[in-house]
Amino acid sequence: MTEKPSVSSAGLRRDLEILEILAGHGNDQDAEGFGVTWIAQRLGREKSQVSRALRALENEGMVERDPLTRRYHLGWRVFALAARTQQSRLVQVAGRFLRGLVTTLDEDAYLCVLRGDQALTLVTIPSSRAYHRIWEGVSIPVIMSAAGRSLLADWEQDQVMELLRARLPSGLDSAISSEERWLSDLNHVRSHGYVVTEVELEDSPVAVSAPIRDHRGLIAAAVSVNCTRVAEPARLHEMGRLVAGVVREISYALGHQGAKLLV
Repeated sequence: MTEKPSVSSAGLRRDLEILEILAGHGNDQDAEGFGVTWIAQRLGREKSQVSRALRALENEGMVERDPLTRRYHLGWRVFALAARTQQSRLVQVAGRFLRGLVTTLDEDAYLCVLRGDQALTLVTIPSSRAYHRIWEGVSIPVIMSAAGRSLLADWEQDQVMELLRARLPSGLDSAISSEERWLSDLNHVRSHGYVVTEVELEDSPVAVSAPIRDHRGLIAAAVSVNCTRVAEPARLHEMGRLVAGVVREISYALGHQGAKLLV
């Protein structure tokens, strides 16, 4: 005998139906949202019932109503939950690959994401050496981050130039003092899938980074590995190709079907 759902679970199901309507499907999509009458008709429910449910959802931040059109659309909390879920999966998936990379190279590895014009480190995987710089939860200007070139690889050139000219320090004896050098690094990521770059805020002289792509093929994060041991350029680029290969595996695990096809 099938048990009847409780009142609370039935109410939850009805709320979820409203959220699904607001999310839009096919011809139902509307950037301006939907009115109470339309939602009620679409669900075959009483307008007053739908109106009460929408007010309750609005109080919790799950939906928002435009004060002018009085139409509803998904609220900030839905998108916040989605972002946290995506970030949590990114950390979970990338973690095991990064641990393998650190074991192979015996250098610290970092998982970074772009937040505005800042690079935020989500995860630090330390190597076996005694001293480590833990950057988890720390944001720095993306142009000063070793992962910055990878995080910005898909940006339009004029966007990159605008950011560089607004933020680029002057008078520093490093890669970030040279717009030409910065753009050259960026182009290397675009053509080879990784870059070896000078490190501005670490004790190590150089780092290798590569971009992670999500199921849409968009850059979701970057992996950066600091190189504390002196190495010839050929060895650094060998490490770069290794990091790029690991990043393709992470991207594939996140649903990027083209990742396995990259050279």
